[in-house]
Amino acid sequence: MLKPLNDNVVIEPVEVEKKTASGIILTGDVAVDTYAEGVVVAVGPGVALDQGGHREMAVNVGDRVIYQDYSGMPSLDHEGKKLLIMAEYNISAIVE
Repeated sequence: MLKPLNDNVVIEPVEVEKKTASGIILTGDVAVDTYAEGVVVAVGPGVALDQGGHREMAVNVGDRVIYQDYSGMPSLDHEGKKLLIMAEYNISAIVE
């Protein structure tokens, strides 16, 4: 598994079914949004602070998150899974 450094996280993207208000399911280019969802599979230790130690990460392994689409590195294949590596600040919310 990948072990991210600093405030980076590894996310496995999740395909989300997109619907209109009337219930029509959108696919392909029509369903393109400016955000995406995924599950955090690894987190780094956080940013090193000037006074020593690290700033704690706001996300944990297993959190389902919403992040800005096209943020971070291009997706990579690792152990048969498509994964993204991005800085924690690209994550907009945790889905509860």
